[in-house]
Amino acid sequence: MTFADLGLSDELLKAVTEAGYDTPTPIQAQAIPPVLMMKDIIGIAQTGTGKTASFVLPMIDILAHGRARALMPRSLILEPTRELAAQVAENFEKYGKYHKLSMALLIGGVQMGDQIKALEKGVDVLIATPGRLMDLFQRGKILLNGCNMLVIDEADRMLDMGFIPDIEEICTKLPAQRQTLLFSATMPPVIKKLADRFLDNPKSIEVARPATASTNITQRLVKVDSRKKREALRAMLEAEEVQSAVIFCNRKTTVRELNKSLQRHGFKSGEIHGDIDQASRIAELERFRDGSVNILVASDVAARGLDIKGVSHVFNFDAPWHPDDYVHRIGRTGRAGAKGVAYTFVAAEDAEAIDNIQKLIGTKIDYVDTPVAAAPASRAKEESRKADREERDNERSGGRDARRKPERKDDRRSDKRDDRRDDRRDAPAARPAPHSRRQEPDDGPDDGWNGPVPEFLNFGFGG
Repeated sequence: MTFADLGLSDELLKAVTEAGYDTPTPIQAQAIPPVLMMKDIIGIAQTGTGKTASFVLPMIDILAHGRARALMPRSLILEPTRELAAQVAENFEKYGKYHKLSMALLIGGVQMGDQIKALEKGVDVLIATPGRLMDLFQRGKILLNGCNMLVIDEADRMLDMGFIPDIEEICTKLPAQRQTLLFSATMPPVIKKLADRFLDNPKSIEVARPATASTNITQRLVKVDSRKKREALRAMLEAEEVQSAVIFCNRKTTVRELNKSLQRHGFKSGEIHGDIDQASRIAELERFRDGSVNILVASDVAARGLDIKGVSHVFNFDAPWHPDDYVHRIGRTGRAGAKGVAYTFVAAEDAEAIDNIQKLIGTKIDYVDTPVAAAPASRAKEESRKADREERDNERSGGRDARRKPERKDDRRSDKRDDRRDDRRDAPAARPAPHSRRQEPDDGPDDGWNGPVPEFLNFGFGG
């Protein structure tokens, strides 16, 4: 089957061909025809399956007929994070090059005035995070009664971030007669209830069992001493043929410290987490894309939505506390039919997390031994020893408080709840988050995205 068999327009097929694609993925082959027929869709597909194009392509053809009016978008795509919203916008930019469609991106972290100007001109496609959309709606800057097409993307992620009440309210503001597309990697009961309430006789499409990892990814567990994780990681990076790798940590502080450690030992690494400003995030992602650095140390802000070709390895430096996060982390490799390898470090305290991961994916993951790195040359060996001494000195000076007060499991859960409240900073101020007893902005899990958004995405495109 080719894209020409799916009923897409000639202009759209030309754009798809120029983007380098000719054969649709399973989710695209099954979703595009019914979307063109204006049916409601529930799509269950794991990350990296081409889900975004499965709704972007038919939407472009559907919206090719009609005219946008001021403050009244013709279609709405809801995304849980800024990065995902930006990537959907890039898809419209790429595939809509031969259509005269206008687009606006409503996300936090950029000036609201520019977004309002774009809405006042009228847009065919509005891509938004729920918090910013609700804010503008309550200010009377946007009308949703002309929106005849709704896409709820990454619905399970919306649930994790607490956006479901916002989505329910948004749905009540839209016309009752509309087309609704809901996509999710998993289908928990809350999402099923949402679908039952707001979708009309939807067609269900499932291209992989919920919460399964791609068969293109080789998964392995590595038993490590929690005090020797960095040493084990360096040995594996030297022993494996690493083209480019993403290394995931649970905490922002761990990301910073690990990146500095890798750089001291001569690795070309960069870092990305929620505390980095937008300009730095853009620069760091570009460095990773162009190969200036081939190792990206990241918190869970990069677990979903980060689509960079050629990532050969994923390392879970910390075993994820949430089993769903494991699937999305390792999905950064093995994309678009390529092969990938994912290693997860397992310390003594990670036994429960690993059990939960294996239950979720329905697969037992094999253990492998940590390879022993080749002995370095004398000068490199001395540099390595110097770096190790610096790390020990840093740990002695900066880690006393952590050793004095070991982290409890209940503390981790509290931190995760607090961080999710931080992720919703774009939401209207009418619903302030309750204060947590612990206020550690630099030492919490980092499972939401705060941006980078390229400037050209602020307004969208025109033909």
